[in-house]
Amino acid sequence: MYQALKASRSTFVPIRHLEYHVRQWGEPQAGQAPLVLVHGWMDVAASWQFMVDALTDDQWIIAPDWRGYGLTKGSGPEPDNYWFADYLADLDALLDHFAPGAAVNLVGHSMGGNVAMMYAGVRPERIRRLVNLEGFGMPETRPAQAPGRYAQWLDELKALRRGEMDLKTYDSVEGVARRLMKTNPRLGADKAGWLARQWAAPDAEGRWAILGDAAHKVVNAHLYQLPETLAIYERIAAPVLSVTASDDSLSQWWKGRFTLEQYHERLKAVPNLHNAVIEDAAHMLHHDQPERLAQLIEGFLADTA
Repeated sequence: MYQALKASRSTFVPIRHLEYHVRQWGEPQAGQAPLVLVHGWMDVAASWQFMVDALTDDQWIIAPDWRGYGLTKGSGPEPDNYWFADYLADLDALLDHFAPGAAVNLVGHSMGGNVAMMYAGVRPERIRRLVNLEGFGMPETRPAQAPGRYAQWLDELKALRRGEMDLKTYDSVEGVARRLMKTNPRLGADKAGWLARQWAAPDAEGRWAILGDAAHKVVNAHLYQLPETLAIYERIAAPVLSVTASDDSLSQWWKGRFTLEQYHERLKAVPNLHNAVIEDAAHMLHHDQPERLAQLIEGFLADTA
């Protein structure tokens, strides 16, 4: 099984009625901006371990489990759906806790990349440099889609209450590892075995349950507003590195409804943009090519141009 080279420590921070679980690697460095890593949908902070191990520079790294994922917990009942703006508010509070008044280096993957891009436009003074790993956003919508979207949201809330959206459980941690490798064929058995123990845990019946709330599967009631997104992108002051994988995830997911060409067209709104491609990688590029990604990120963070 994979052996982590750099040990992380867990911290629980009270954030907006939640006990936010945050992994940290390294210690604060005088004069150095902290590196903040935010994960994607149905993932956890520990997912960054392979890339963290590949980093050569000594850095203080902060990686939260988003609300409804990993070990982050609330004191009240679980929500029946999640709102994107809450991630912005959670990140804002976390940065106020760990780096008050300071600009940070922010890296986000997938959903976390979307959060990072939006936050950087809303709070441009808080970001020194930003790396977006396949945080594409969503297909453009039309107002006429609103009635159907609200109806879908209502229907899925009912389905969630009936248990129809529950996440699958597994009879063993090996079953979880096999699931991870089926989703990502590039993920070796050693890494899958390690990651499975971070991504899932035994439940009351002894089955291995994913550390993610099924309510994340409920569709967002609000339509994705591309003009709003572009207006936010225009306000990003930090240099931005957009990293995509050589495998085209968008074509697989959206079947032509949203393309890489359209994504790159949107990125033209970002004032200071750099693009890079990681070869021989799919959407989980921090698992597929952690060494190459670490090298790319370190070079970008060190560049003072």
